[in-house]
Amino acid sequence: MDNSLRTFGHYLYALPFAVFGLFHFMNASNMAGMVPLPGGVFWVYFTGVALIAAAVSFVIRKKVRLAGILLGIMLIIFVLSIHLPGTLGADNPQAMQMSMSSLLKDLALAGAAFFIAGSQTEEES
Repeated sequence: MDNSLRTFGHYLYALPFAVFGLFHFMNASNMAGMVPLPGGVFWVYFTGVALIAAAVSFVIRKKVRLAGILLGIMLIIFVLSIHLPGTLGADNPQAMQMSMSSLLKDLALAGAAFFIAGSQTEEES
């Protein structure tokens, strides 16, 4: 694969996760209600750190395999614990569509994270 295209792809993939991570710090109290575990605000901050760490890893090309695997797992957890219950328990079509959109987005992003993790060479891992 063309190295410049690959580098651009890493940057493009990392950018939203850096922004999502920052949003977790800016809106922690509002997001805490979506966390299906005790200690909601802690988990929101923890997730923000994880998202920013993954973005940094993709940009600096260090520990990309590990970051991709962990990011993919985290996104699958979001799909199963937040978006799927939101989709199945929605009380109106608009709420169901919003939850389904988030479910499909995170599922696609998880797939891309696993793809990136699996495509790393030994020296990039």
